[in-house]
Amino acid sequence: MSDIVNEFNAYRSKMNDAILADNNKIIKRIFNLDTNAFTEGALDKKTKELLGLVASTVLRCDDCVKYHLESSHQAGLNKEEVVEALSIATLVGGTIVIPHLRKAYEYWDALETADR
Repeated sequence: MSDIVNEFNAYRSKMNDAILADNNKIIKRIFNLDTNAFTEGALDKKTKELLGLVASTVLRCDDCVKYHLESSHQAGLNKEEVVEALSIATLVGGTIVIPHLRKAYEYWDALETADR
């Protein structure tokens, strides 16, 4: 897998482990809520991931964008679907989102390259 993907996942995993090791009930409940929010329900997983991607892009959270891109990729979404969602995020978020859009494209390309 690409360096950019491996580095992100390694850091995220390491820091999540450190955070959860403190055994804070509120933080653990937030992590659990986040996990459960993206499971299949009235909306399918793909739709929820696209919603998470759009919200994360508009909020300009690059780590969140990477997380939702990877989850979208694992859920079987294709580039056309992801780009359409990112176009909505850019429309809603405005031009200030463009730097985050660039990073999103870079990360998606790294995910697709890892498939080859």
